[in-house]
Amino acid sequence: MVASPLTAQQLNGVHQLLDRVAERQRQDFGHIVSDVKPDGTLITACDRWSDATIVAGLASMAPGEGVLSEEGVKSVPESPAYWVVDPLDGTTNFAAGIPYWAISVARCVDGQPMEAFLEVPSLRQRIVAIRGKGAWRNGKRLTPQTRLAADSACVSLCSRAIRVLQHRPDHPFPGKIRLLGVASLNLLSVAMGQTVAALEATPKIWDLAAAWLVLTELECPLRWLAANPGDLRPGMDLAEADFPVLAAASSQQLDRLMPWGEALLGR
Repeated sequence: MVASPLTAQQLNGVHQLLDRVAERQRQDFGHIVSDVKPDGTLITACDRWSDATIVAGLASMAPGEGVLSEEGVKSVPESPAYWVVDPLDGTTNFAAGIPYWAISVARCVDGQPMEAFLEVPSLRQRIVAIRGKGAWRNGKRLTPQTRLAADSACVSLCSRAIRVLQHRPDHPFPGKIRLLGVASLNLLSVAMGQTVAALEATPKIWDLAAAWLVLTELECPLRWLAANPGDLRPGMDLAEADFPVLAAASSQQLDRLMPWGEALLGR
């Protein structure tokens, strides 16, 4: 069975679903009490509501397509097309009153993201990517040229990737460091021209699935430093699976940052 692209009606349904969830998150922001999950990360009632709402909405508009989500089922669905969801990426920021978090939704076919949606509720920005057709921010097309014109000197690291500075103490880091606290948006920052590279040490599939397609459509090279998420197979349990990755604005920037990517894994 070959999975078809989303119809115009389905695309509109995803947009309406994101509108609803983003509005609820904006309303809840600043009025949140968090709990600690078994893995030590935070979760809020808004995470749970957002996850349940997105999963139910996707099941209704795309029946038969499985959903893999951070707060729900974490095994690769058996269906040829399935959804990968992070209902609230950046819960630590959200719970702490830092207005920077994201909703990440991607639809994968045969293990590759085909449609991607990244919502930044606090900024009222929505980035959409369709494989082979491009990427848009709030309906305006994004291009590699607009990304390169930003001429950033910043490199995004996650809190675990910062240890590369200790691994290469005799080498000055080749860029101004930014830690945004949101894995999907760290990667997205490269596609937006806000940074020239992003190094993520332990992203999960739900952190990176949507950003992966945006980066691909805007011709940003990626280097998977260990496991490749393109090799996923139905039934695989991804609860503990990490996909360390280096994303860059150009092949030259990728080569320049690769020693730090290697250092991240202790090579």
